[in-house]
Amino acid sequence: MDKDERNNPRRVKLDRIDQRILHDLQVDGRITNVELARRAGISAPPCLRRVRALEEAGYIRGYHADLDPKLLGFNVTVFAHVGLSSQAEPDLEAFEHLMETWPEVRECHMLAGETDFLLKVVARDWDDYQAFLTTRLTVAPNVSHVKSALSIRSAKHRPGVPILADGEGGAD
Repeated sequence: MDKDERNNPRRVKLDRIDQRILHDLQVDGRITNVELARRAGISAPPCLRRVRALEEAGYIRGYHADLDPKLLGFNVTVFAHVGLSSQAEPDLEAFEHLMETWPEVRECHMLAGETDFLLKVVARDWDDYQAFLTTRLTVAPNVSHVKSALSIRSAKHRPGVPILADGEGGAD
């Protein structure tokens, strides 16, 4: 799917069954189609067709495992506030493209305000992050300044968006 397709996916009107499917897949991407269909109150074949239609329409962008960074040796998470010298669209796109190539940059968000981009960066330790900062990020083309905020701990991590499933009182 190219950038234009991601920005303008083919929309389908979501009914309560679609919303339930999206909710349940967001909570557990490994749920079987049979269990997903049971929870949605439909049979398995139409459930699978609905999931495929939601994928094709861009509501479901993919599936992944939620890994524990610390168990894999990434003990530091830093949020880097990056300011650029130029905010011309080609320069913004060049920075975004560069961030796509750096595996330690897990998220890259363009912001309005004082900061041009907010990056979520993982590193093995503080020294590892400092090396990334001084040898790659601060010397990258168009980067004028970087402010780093070390994450002490995460109290909440919920991927996706709050979708209410029938009979549930709160959003997740």
